[in-house]
Amino acid sequence: MKLPATLAVVSLLVLSQPALAQKPDDDAATAAKEHAKQTAKTVADNWASAPVEEVSKSTKGSVTVDGRSIAYTATAGTLTIRDDSGKPTASVFYTAYTAPGKHRPLTFFYNGGPGSASLWLRMGSFAPMRVQTTDPVSVKPAPFNVAPNPDSLIGSTDMVFIDAVGAGYSRPLGDTKPSTFYGVDQDVDAFAKAIFRYVNKNGRWGDPKYIFGESYGTTRSGALAYQLEDRGMALNGVMLLSSIMNYGIRQSGFDNIYVGYLPTFAAVAWYHNKVPDRPADLATFVEQSRQFANGAYAAALGKGQDITPAEEDAVARQLSRFTGLSVEFIKKANLRVDLNRFRKELLRDQRETVGRFDGRYLGIDPDAAGEGPDYDVSSTAITGAYVGSFLDRLTNTFGYRTDMHYRLSAREGADFKWDWSHESPQRGWGRNQNVADVTVDLSAAMRTNPHLRVLSLNGYYDMATPFHSTERDLKHMMLEPKLQPNLQFTYYPAGHMIYLNPEALHQMRLDLERFYAQGEN
Repeated sequence: MKLPATLAVVSLLVLSQPALAQKPDDDAATAAKEHAKQTAKTVADNWASAPVEEVSKSTKGSVTVDGRSIAYTATAGTLTIRDDSGKPTASVFYTAYTAPGKHRPLTFFYNGGPGSASLWLRMGSFAPMRVQTTDPVSVKPAPFNVAPNPDSLIGSTDMVFIDAVGAGYSRPLGDTKPSTFYGVDQDVDAFAKAIFRYVNKNGRWGDPKYIFGESYGTTRSGALAYQLEDRGMALNGVMLLSSIMNYGIRQSGFDNIYVGYLPTFAAVAWYHNKVPDRPADLATFVEQSRQFANGAYAAALGKGQDITPAEEDAVARQLSRFTGLSVEFIKKANLRVDLNRFRKELLRDQRETVGRFDGRYLGIDPDAAGEGPDYDVSSTAITGAYVGSFLDRLTNTFGYRTDMHYRLSAREGADFKWDWSHESPQRGWGRNQNVADVTVDLSAAMRTNPHLRVLSLNGYYDMATPFHSTERDLKHMMLEPKLQPNLQFTYYPAGHMIYLNPEALHQMRLDLERFYAQGEN
């Protein structure tokens, strides 16, 4: 097979450096070989370069929602973003679903990672076609069950799904380095430019505008809401699905993470019937665990090694009631049960583990004696179906064809290293953050634009981004009483990807339709 010219050049460069392998410094030689290997891989992945000139392919369709047939146009294409001098810096891939009508809301969707493509939201949530999932079990391989989505949001909003630069078919252009986009603030800048470009190109300035992020996409949304506002685009709403707004709490040495996880552990234990005298109502049980977490549990953790044996015993018994773990195990963990330990310990007697993204999913490890699960069954259960069905539709339905490799994540490319620092809009101390806390940005956006509404969407069984941590973060934005109604929370019997549960997806769609309708009043 004939190599593309750029790949052939790199291959010749790699092969023409035998002196590297002859150096006595083995570490240097190994590093050089690895660098050459990664360079070749990057060129191989990108030899069919992303287009500088914007391209698109469109197709027509219709979907029935609540008995109403809605015609739409589906478009797959690219947006070229530029630096301040006008130089093209990246080609951003998107798919859009639009319907006829004047001043229809426009919502931009994206997944997280950081560095993830957005095919998960495209194929699972609110687009007119979606992968059909039911019980929390592994989805079978092709042919995939993709069907019209009766819970599409196309009746309420036009939708644009965007891939982060370096993921999907989004790529840097020319000599722009990937690191230009690999960081909290760098990523937000790229998304802001892509959104401005789409709005300009399609004449959507007069329409209501929303952003919808999932997982790290909510981190992006917190900062992006402020950046868009600061650059002249006032949003109508922000939707946060399975949120992580403050990465600082995940640093070792802090107890907040254990307080945040407890209500989710309680929900998962309840689901798997590991709760003594299991109450019938999940929400009531979760609320009891929430009160305990914020009260006696937080106070006990705050005492560190000064906690008395009597208090430790009392707290351990309460934790056992909420988590289904033994008092002895909890004491050995110093009242601090890490996520992986919980996932392994909860059903150890049944030789099963529970998923991280969704605690309803059950996995099986080679043995039942390990410290944590060998894999996340709630991730592997759906990946093949989502990836395969999306690429099949992109090629055969949209007619979008390219020789590029569709990356699930920018991490597949060489030299992926995320810059977690963040310059927040907060004045004085705390402006320059080593680890991002974007609640500061979102709070600033809500104060600057008092019409901005925020909807937090949470899955009870999500152990990747626990809902109580989200509550604690967002409720520390310290909004004035008159702005507090602009922040709303909803909860669903589902995990991180709430849309995997069709009943939860249906309820979430109804909640979002109400959210859009409120914006019209």
